[in-house]
Amino acid sequence: MLAEISRLDLQELSTSSGASITDVKHLSSYNWLEAPTPTIAVPGSPPLWAPPRVPRQLKKDSGLFYIAQNSARHPDSPLEPLFRALYLTNPSFDIHSIHVVTDRNNIRKLLSFIDPRSARGGLEAFTINIEVVKNTVIFCLSDTVTHEYIEPREFRGFGHEFEKVYTANQISLSTGHHRIISYRFSDLTFLVRHETDGYVHAGIDTNKPRGSEEPEPENDNLPSFLESLSLSSTKAPSKITPAGKSKLTVIEQGKAVPLESTIEIKTRVSHRLLVMDEIVPQLWVSQTPKLVRAYHTKGTFQRPEVEDMAGEIRIWEAGNQSNLKKLAALIHTIIDVVKGCGGHAVVNYDIKGDKLVVLQVEGRRMLPEDFKVAWRDTLCGKTNEGYFNF
Repeated sequence: MLAEISRLDLQELSTSSGASITDVKHLSSYNWLEAPTPTIAVPGSPPLWAPPRVPRQLKKDSGLFYIAQNSARHPDSPLEPLFRALYLTNPSFDIHSIHVVTDRNNIRKLLSFIDPRSARGGLEAFTINIEVVKNTVIFCLSDTVTHEYIEPREFRGFGHEFEKVYTANQISLSTGHHRIISYRFSDLTFLVRHETDGYVHAGIDTNKPRGSEEPEPENDNLPSFLESLSLSSTKAPSKITPAGKSKLTVIEQGKAVPLESTIEIKTRVSHRLLVMDEIVPQLWVSQTPKLVRAYHTKGTFQRPEVEDMAGEIRIWEAGNQSNLKKLAALIHTIIDVVKGCGGHAVVNYDIKGDKLVVLQVEGRRMLPEDFKVAWRDTLCGKTNEGYFNF
């Protein structure tokens, strides 16, 4: 055991400087594809928001759904797709300018420890694997459950079915879209990966009923709709085999979608309103600017609207400076502890003790070897393109 951190300790750790997100940049993106071996399409595309004209009675969710697709499809190295996509899009990216590489969920877990009210259903045990590579610290959640199968007799709501009907896939065989952004939080620079539910056409009023504007397509006729909108139909995708012993296949396919067009989708039964204090922290971490709140009665959804959340996110950030300063201080503390113990550790949330425990572990490889070699060589002034261009 290297350290124990209680919620009371955070009062003393809290930084005095401001804790806001600035300098947000979209860097890359990719889609997981249904394939016999781990395969991603870069830059891919999120599904397009394309609601039907009239309310629909939807089927309840059933079948296989991913909870942590990167871990489910590529358990040997869940972070590899992030770096493959990043360096395919930005071959000369300077990784040494980044202090923390993480998924959105890691930050949400730490924030929920600081403020348990932000965790829907209460705090649950979690483990974050941490590795230091030169001056960059990598956070990777240990996902014990990566997918679930909903039996036809079970009822888990209509969220997945809603996304199928109200959005249109832009990449053939896609099973999920992930984005990679960077920003500055407090005095640290972050590289953050997160899943994106969809996007809206820039400059179009997405809250007008379908058919009231032309030539907007109608999602009631999906075959012709998808044919007209397919981002992959302009040219045949090219396949890339990464260097070394990687098992990941990369296909160049899709079209980059700006961050300001992305949306988060939430569904809920109409008599239980969504709590914004549970939603906005998620939007804040990924800087997702738009939200769809969809309410249903026995599976029939009234037409939901796309809401601009940029103002709400700024208000939430300003009103939660105390917790966000604690978050910045907590991440600093974790980094300092792990750097001081050889660069490999895990952070566990101990439910019984209601505290975070940092444990030293034997070094486990979180990244492919060619990335570590490139990391070392670029620090010495050598080019990284020989490694990251596959």
